[in-house]
Amino acid sequence: MSTPADELKTAVIIEDDAEIRHILAEVLESSGFSTVSVGNGIDGVRAVLTYKPLLTTIDVNMPGIDGIEAAKRIRAQSDTFIIMLTGLSEEADVIAGLGAGADDYLLKPFRPRELRARVEALLRRSRGVPASASPAPASRGSVGPSFPAARVATSATPVVPVAAEVVVPPAPGDAATAAPATLNSDEWLVHRDLRLHPENRVVLVGGDELELTRTEFDLLATLLESKRRVRSKADLTLVLRGESYVTSYFVGDADKRAVEAHMTNLRRKLGDSPASPRYIETVRGVGYRLTADSV
Repeated sequence: MSTPADELKTAVIIEDDAEIRHILAEVLESSGFSTVSVGNGIDGVRAVLTYKPLLTTIDVNMPGIDGIEAAKRIRAQSDTFIIMLTGLSEEADVIAGLGAGADDYLLKPFRPRELRARVEALLRRSRGVPASASPAPASRGSVGPSFPAARVATSATPVVPVAAEVVVPPAPGDAATAAPATLNSDEWLVHRDLRLHPENRVVLVGGDELELTRTEFDLLATLLESKRRVRSKADLTLVLRGESYVTSYFVGDADKRAVEAHMTNLRRKLGDSPASPRYIETVRGVGYRLTADSV
């Protein structure tokens, strides 16, 4: 039986504007999170490494290291959900943030209910743990470890003496790389020499395991399940949000460009060329689908 402590969720807020920090904290706390607020990227990386939050929000433009660099350092060492915050005139930063490992973005000024909706959509998605993470992965639907319920405001002072420059790469021969051999072959999604296991969140290309972000994995799984059926950028946006395709959900140009950015990163990791694709082809003006089994 779960206890109240088991249900606690922590969010780290990395934002240099005190008023926006306060708004973010109020919205997230009303959604059941305890919050840790910091005012710059260095302190934000330290806070994530210390509090191991389920969710992290990062402002793009901050003093010291910017939000893009902070996201890269966090993603190298943490499986936290990352939402990037940026101004309407800085849409290109959203694309850079997604490339740095962010899961979603929010344009300023934002409405509190939009932030809550984005957070709820992220939490509906399964939390795959990369090989570089802790050897005890979170189970589907878990909310991570327990943390103090009180908000910790640290906009001026570093939260803990943890070196923000440290990056821990996956150890060679890590036990996680041996996992595919034990998986049920009937559960794989297969296209050419590309294999994906939805439940265990493992991707193999030619027998070698591929490390993908949560969003890249979800996009690839959707395309593999759809086979030759074309999936539009709007459709893929709503898949990533965990919503059904209905007219009440707005998908803007920024959402579609975000899908394009994730797809570019996915293709790069697959070694796939948009001009001569082996796995994923672009249907101009529509979206994406798998290539034919043979060309």
